[in-house]
Amino acid sequence: MTIHKAGYKLLLKVGLVYILLNGLQFFFIHNTIANYSILIASSIFYFLIINFFRFPNRVIIQDDNTILAPADGKIVVIEETEEPEYFHGRRLQVSIFMNIFNVHINWFPVNGIIRFFKYHKGKFSAAYLPKSSVENERTSIVIECNNGETILMRQIAGAMAKRIVSYTPIGGEARQDQHAGFIKFGSRVDLFLPLETKIAVELGQKTTGSQTIIGTFK
Repeated sequence: MTIHKAGYKLLLKVGLVYILLNGLQFFFIHNTIANYSILIASSIFYFLIINFFRFPNRVIIQDDNTILAPADGKIVVIEETEEPEYFHGRRLQVSIFMNIFNVHINWFPVNGIIRFFKYHKGKFSAAYLPKSSVENERTSIVIECNNGETILMRQIAGAMAKRIVSYTPIGGEARQDQHAGFIKFGSRVDLFLPLETKIAVELGQKTTGSQTIIGTFK
């Protein structure tokens, strides 16, 4: 299993605690059942953290007219809405909710150039709530696509997510086969697309990051 670089430091810290905890409990607790119960429980916990930072090997087919899912998860919003931060107008919003068992890597959904990036401090409410898009800790990434269209991708921290990692320098290249970032422990990604976008997904549909087609530009 390949581990994403966003998890290196955390896994090292948790691994040291894991070794220390199990070393001390075998030294101080002279009860075989208790010792092995703690060992099994801590091993399962550590494996779950490792699994969270897994880095799947995927074949990604790039297409300038296609919008790919930026994340693994489930479609929770498809609606026309007002986007007040950058476009200041009506856009088509598609949102993907990620639970703690999903791969939490974020991919660029389109090919183009990064024209805008902003980090917002905020709350850590449940990411599936509509208000999380404007109240939670989040980043806003605007990409001018190679075909001339412009989209906004928003990474949103959830109730368990405490850090958003973004690899999105303004003026940098966005490519569908590259990572846009990583959100740790439960989160959501919103896409704000042109109103004319032809949507290819449905509410409740599961998505696979960099594989599922969200829609196509007209």
